[in-house]
Amino acid sequence: MLQALRWRGASLTRTLIVNQRLPTASTSRPTYFAYRLLTPTQGGTSTRAFSSSTSDASSTSKPESKNASRTTGSQRSLAQEQTLEWEDKVNYNVVDKFSDLPYRHLGYNQHMIINEEFKKALGDIVKSFQAPIIYAFAYGSGVFPQSKLLGKAPSDELLRSVHTKPDPAIVRAQGESPKMIDFIFGVSHTQHWHSLNMRQNRHHYSAVASLGSGFVSRVQDRYGAGVYFNPYVNVNGTLIKYGVVNVDTLCRDLTEWDTLYLSGRLHKPVKIIRDNARVRLANQTNLVAAIRTALLMLPEEFTEQELYSLIAGLSYLGDPRMRFPTENPRKVGNIVNNNKIHFRNLYAPLIRVLPNVRFLVDDPETADPAQDLRMRQAMSDETRGNMVRRLPKQFRSRVYFQYQKKWQISRADFNAATENLHTEEGGITFGTRLGGEFDQRIAKDDEAERREILRAVIKQTTSWPSTAQSLKGIVMSGFGRSWRYLGEKMSKYREGKKPLPAPETDGGKSDPKSISSSSSESLSEEKTQDAHKPKSQ
Repeated sequence: MLQALRWRGASLTRTLIVNQRLPTASTSRPTYFAYRLLTPTQGGTSTRAFSSSTSDASSTSKPESKNASRTTGSQRSLAQEQTLEWEDKVNYNVVDKFSDLPYRHLGYNQHMIINEEFKKALGDIVKSFQAPIIYAFAYGSGVFPQSKLLGKAPSDELLRSVHTKPDPAIVRAQGESPKMIDFIFGVSHTQHWHSLNMRQNRHHYSAVASLGSGFVSRVQDRYGAGVYFNPYVNVNGTLIKYGVVNVDTLCRDLTEWDTLYLSGRLHKPVKIIRDNARVRLANQTNLVAAIRTALLMLPEEFTEQELYSLIAGLSYLGDPRMRFPTENPRKVGNIVNNNKIHFRNLYAPLIRVLPNVRFLVDDPETADPAQDLRMRQAMSDETRGNMVRRLPKQFRSRVYFQYQKKWQISRADFNAATENLHTEEGGITFGTRLGGEFDQRIAKDDEAERREILRAVIKQTTSWPSTAQSLKGIVMSGFGRSWRYLGEKMSKYREGKKPLPAPETDGGKSDPKSISSSSSESLSEEKTQDAHKPKSQ
């Protein structure tokens, strides 16, 4: 029964990955690999998530040109297949299976492509837990590097200081900088899950667990953002940290932004290990909301770098770790600069179907990863008012409240101005959500003032949940683990304060205007997906 529950939820169809060894110095340890991703038509597999199948012509004498044309064709057909009409029709409460999704390929963009062996190693870690996990993803610098990897193997001493006996694929993926790997596990019943997990992994918990699974689950659900973390635990010879969250809590944050704690983590590329239809749909809403929020803070024309940096930084605005010397001050830049191809894979399919913003190139997914593509958005009051109206419910309510105070609007006048909000049924199922007079007035507000109000609301949303989570972590993780975590964060802060090295000229090929190109050198991947593309709005 437990085995069946653990496998509830499906993964996307996988594409074939070819490992190409980089030239490195001779070493007995596995070297870092660069991974070239093949097109969806080259990996004809299927799963119950998407049960997609592909047919491929025979190989020719020019396979690379054939592959390129197939990629472009499959991308265009998928783009034509998607819409954002589901946003006004879906009821999140009735999505239990992947067949319940509004569109067959909805959410394909959420699945980042990583090395197949590395993905399997991460999956084996999740499978080692006997308590049922219905949604799981790995995230952070242990999966998506936040600095350029040099292709070197770590020393035995450095490796053993982090992982005791890791899978070789993890060693190769992390290169010369082994790190703890972070996971989030979505579960149905937190107390039951902790009860089962304590039987198997009592050593993962601090002394607080002696008070029982009921106490642990109450602390998890009632304080902070509803997440319980077990840091610095060894699973399959790999050092990991895992957070446990109820899927109801997760989906509420994804659709309403009541804390922006987990929804903010999912604004960045993550590797989904175990998928769930309801969470996938909620996260698609979350990603579209992140784009809209960023657009309301950006000018008419802007770059990918500006958009992704703004989105990646949303959840850090109120994070107490960014106010104290406990986090790298360049964290957001490092995330975006070294993972731009993943950000493009995550957001470009959504940008292509939003009616009010567009890339200034025809095929952004096939553009050079090092290129900082430009975009343009429509600036009409009606269009931007619609974006305000479609912000997540809890977040939008806070924005409204700030403008009600700013303009000193009475409660009666405010209720009249926002009367169309009552078309929502419990904040979950929507009718056609068009911006009203109040939304358009917000859209007309001074650009700088609107940006500051949105930033203030984001800080208000994230500040207390993040602070409470940090305090909860100190209590629940134990003094030793908390002190170790604090020490590592302070070390990252000191590292981030060091001056950046002068950019290499490399014969005049490097671009001194941006350091973002470094990300694409180790992640130069073709746009590849599980043959899916969403049409969102």
